Amino acid sequence: MAAGAGSGAQFVDRVVLHVAAGNGGNGCASIHREKFKPLGGPDGANGGRGGDVILVVDSGTASLLDYHRRPHRKAGNGKPGQGSLRTGADGADVVLTVPDGTVVKEGDTVLADLVGEGTRFVVARGGHGGLGNAALASAKRKAPGFALLGEPGEARDVVLELKSVADVALVGFPSAGKSSLIAALSAAKPKIAAYPFTTLIPNLGVVSAGDTTFTVADVPGLIEGASEGRGLGLEFLRHIERSSTLAHVLDCATLEPGRDPVSDFEVIEKELQAYDRVLGDRPLSDRPRIVVLNKVDVPDGRDLADMVRPEFEARGLKVFEVSAASHEGLRELSFAMAAMVAEYRASLPPAEPTRLVIRPAPVRGAADFEVKAVGDDTFLITGAKPVRWLRQTDFANEEAVGYLADRLARLGVEEALAEAGAERGATVLIGTQDESIVFDWEPDIPAGEAGLGPRGTDRRLDGHY
Repeated sequence: MAAGAGSGAQFVDRVVLHVAAGNGGNGCASIHREKFKPLGGPDGANGGRGGDVILVVDSGTASLLDYHRRPHRKAGNGKPGQGSLRTGADGADVVLTVPDGTVVKEGDTVLADLVGEGTRFVVARGGHGGLGNAALASAKRKAPGFALLGEPGEARDVVLELKSVADVALVGFPSAGKSSLIAALSAAKPKIAAYPFTTLIPNLGVVSAGDTTFTVADVPGLIEGASEGRGLGLEFLRHIERSSTLAHVLDCATLEPGRDPVSDFEVIEKELQAYDRVLGDRPLSDRPRIVVLNKVDVPDGRDLADMVRPEFEARGLKVFEVSAASHEGLRELSFAMAAMVAEYRASLPPAEPTRLVIRPAPVRGAADFEVKAVGDDTFLITGAKPVRWLRQTDFANEEAVGYLADRLARLGVEEALAEAGAERGATVLIGTQDESIVFDWEPDIPAGEAGLGPRGTDRRLDGHY
């Protein structure tokens, strides 16, 4: 969502970002050549790794506007390996700064919730570089005439949503005085004017009361029907989600005919409850709230505040009569907010120490792939390893194709095909039904001396990288 031109600089809190990591560089097939050394051996080096696309929380980034304007971001590709064992350079990473409180989604799945300065998330990983023929050499294949291709980097479309990181959310109708209140409580300087929807972006202010320092968010644009898309409210309701305390700011001086603080309170409560359906286990209706009767510096405003105060207190709510203009009652309000924030923080479980997660090496065997019949005498092989090996294979090189067959045989694919009922000449697809490579199965072809050990070992595929 982007604010209109009337708000000055645009504020964007939701974008679709198209990211593509870099492809790995191809390995090199080269034979060392030197005078008087005709059998120099293979010296083709590995390709470089493709660059990652990384999201990093930066306090200096206020919105997602840059990604609204340029939604496509791509990291650098790895360079191919060269002879004389010269490894290809890695592709350059792309580091994208995002505001504190950015949520990363893919479809309905939350990939990351980025809170805290410097928090990093690799949203797209670069592809591994292909092995050169020097790395593929073995006792059985002393001078491979091929190398592995680099793997493609990840490409994905993700949604970035900004949810303000604030302890207290000021909610209320337009022109209730929320912006004036946050300006009076903190050093924030929001735009203030005497017409509805002056505020087109959530404003944040830092407030100190006693030993407690907390942030306050002015959430704009809530009106009746906001949870259904009316006005600006639906766009900004997400900014309340992280707040531990809600403060209803109610206008007691400049109400339109037919409105009063109690009915305004009930309308906003109804909209907050309607929005609960998307919040899961921490609905807004369960959070502590206070009532702030604003503009009591106006004579009619004080009279109205005194009249409605008992009704709110009868509901068990703490009520504060304040004036953002004269600063009356603001000290008591700030200390009450600080107490509620401190109580919430004390209720949180202690932070767990950072743990290093180590991925165990995958167990080789049938779990690495799956064979299933997809038609008459047609079988589909799926699995991460077979698909990766396909991408690494240069099908214009017969030796490389033979190496692929060796790897599949060592993985146990031939036995699995036989168990699934495949016979000589059966059509075998490797990949997915939408994208695959087609083979005619010839089980009598030697499996590359599978029992004598691998002709070349890609250690990264065995879990060492």
